[in-house]
Amino acid sequence: MLVGFTYDLRTDYTKEGYTHEETAEFDSEVTIAAVEETLKELGFEVERIGNVKALLAALNQGKKWDIVFNICEGMYGIGREAQVPAILDAYNIPYVFSDPLVLSLTLHKGLTKRIIRDAGIPTANFALIETIEDAEKVQLPFPLFAKPVAEGSGKGIDGLSKVHSQYELIEVCDRLLITFKQPVLVETFLPGREFTVGIVGTGENAKAIGAMEIIITPKAKEQTYSMHTKENWNGIVEYRMATGAELLACSEVALNSWKALGCRDGGRVDLKMDENGIPNFIEVNPLAGINPEYSDLPMLAGKEGVTYKQLLKMIMESALERVSIRADHKVLSGINS
Repeated sequence: MLVGFTYDLRTDYTKEGYTHEETAEFDSEVTIAAVEETLKELGFEVERIGNVKALLAALNQGKKWDIVFNICEGMYGIGREAQVPAILDAYNIPYVFSDPLVLSLTLHKGLTKRIIRDAGIPTANFALIETIEDAEKVQLPFPLFAKPVAEGSGKGIDGLSKVHSQYELIEVCDRLLITFKQPVLVETFLPGREFTVGIVGTGENAKAIGAMEIIITPKAKEQTYSMHTKENWNGIVEYRMATGAELLACSEVALNSWKALGCRDGGRVDLKMDENGIPNFIEVNPLAGINPEYSDLPMLAGKEGVTYKQLLKMIMESALERVSIRADHKVLSGINS
């Protein structure tokens, strides 16, 4: 079975002059090689495609694949994560992970929280700031937390994201609106512990493979899970696996969120507890990082005894079952090994 592999290689973009922050969500050669080699170990034939432009060039040459393993984040627009799946849909080529609707929706944290709230899942009260005038009208109680509505990898989050007054809120929103040229999500600050839950599967077949607590130590420059903290986690962030009642509570909220949003195959749901210890939805990552060394999903899987190969196996099994593709004998042997 031929698996195409779409991805955004960070160095492809930095060579073109894009900045460190602009390419924060893109992958290293270490990640690309790890995915490719693991898929081969599972019995698949793998063809590297690359980013959305490389995909279009390959399709124009008449290339086809049995299924595409897609981790492209995209560069421009609120629908940037949906670009590759939408193109593959146009060519009727199946792919791993979520569809264009889900990827466009979940990139917009405000719209996502509206669906989560309507589904009866706990999430902090929030306001969407599109202009400074909006920030002046916010009625939520302080402290609040402000971040760009459609960024990942901690972009736009720093030590000033937690605000304690109207003046601070206007200052932070003004900076974020100018810098990221997109609305700002302002939420009631959740004071409790922070968790990320790994999910594999789709719909009723989805399951939580572990919930990992993120503990930012006093050694960290910023007491928030910012881009700086994430990139320099070693020695300043501790990761502890949830157990017992806290695991059950986090898993329930994460799975309910995953299903309500229609996410597929594998990813993460981020949670934070409120003042009563109830896990609240923060955001979902249906294209979670899969670097085998430091990405949260493989990290929490490993802490639960799930190897990187087993993680990718479960993701591929979900995708193949979902699109009703039967793997050949060689692939089945690799997956079952």
